[in-house]
Amino acid sequence: MEAIVDRYKAILFDAGDTLLNVKASQQIVTQFLKQRAFSCEEQDVAAVLYDSIQRFYYDREKDEQAVCSPELDRAFWVKLYTHMMNSLDSHNFGEEAIHRFCHELYDVFTGPEVYTLFDDVIEVLESLRARGFQLAVISNFADTLPHILETKGIAKYFSEIVVSTEVGMEKPNPEIFRYALRKLGRKPEEALYIGDHELNDVWAPKQAGIDAIRILRYDYMRGDGISSLRELLEDGQPL
Repeated sequence: MEAIVDRYKAILFDAGDTLLNVKASQQIVTQFLKQRAFSCEEQDVAAVLYDSIQRFYYDREKDEQAVCSPELDRAFWVKLYTHMMNSLDSHNFGEEAIHRFCHELYDVFTGPEVYTLFDDVIEVLESLRARGFQLAVISNFADTLPHILETKGIAKYFSEIVVSTEVGMEKPNPEIFRYALRKLGRKPEEALYIGDHELNDVWAPKQAGIDAIRILRYDYMRGDGISSLRELLEDGQPL
């Protein structure tokens, strides 16, 4: 029986929460704020960070023509972090300080230091490359992503790294996937995409004719998909 990937010539990946993630982001934010004399407790930070990400990222309206730039990406996350900090007890800090903190947080979370590869990533990328697959990344991310992937030792596996802030459009705009196919010289039916987000990483690539599989990296995630990239290499897996 064939493995999932054997039906394709190119395997495309999301980045965040697919190839790498930030472990204990609430700890990072809490330490960051305490270093700036901002009094907070980790459990409170965890709650408001979760609420802010849910509100601004997961619950935002679908935009099939979504555009992007480094400035728009920074503005989006600064807005999210501002909501988070205003939900904490920030009355001792003025608007200017809060604004500065949020820009500094953006820089923290777009740098390589806070990211960790999932333990299946290098093993699977090595196997896919050995089997002759063309590999690429398509991600909504800051323009620091190529440097992050290079720092983590995996940029070498990808013939293309398509980043929203560099190409001027972002998921769920299906055009970013069509753009990637043109760069790769592939037809939609030759490619498989793997990502964690139901709208951005399953619905959107399918609008471009690309098969997609959702990866469920965390226990709270529900729905159809795989829990490890290793499943892509197993025989007899349904799509």
